[in-house]
Amino acid sequence: MRDNPPRPRRRPPPPPTPAHTTGHHDEQEPRLYTPAEAAALLRIPESWLRRHAGRRQIPCTFLGKHLRFSAADLAALIAASAEPATGRRTHRRRYPPAPT
Repeated sequence: MRDNPPRPRRRPPPPPTPAHTTGHHDEQEPRLYTPAEAAALLRIPESWLRRHAGRRQIPCTFLGKHLRFSAADLAALIAASAEPATGRRTHRRRYPPAPT
């Protein structure tokens, strides 16, 4: 049998620190997304998002000159863009019917 050296003891994790000192957001704090982050979440071009926000056509928040989007803004944008199902889609003919 081999003699193994004793393992070093692990330190306990540090106690949690308040969010305002670490810069991390809590679930209770509102989260504002930059246009790049919002566009990535929605999978749309950032230019489209900026253009429509600049025209005030979509919900957004301006902090001074900085454009931001809340989770509620993104949810409202998705809800406004949703289209109801219209029923069964008819098939189109690819070629004109043959003359008879």
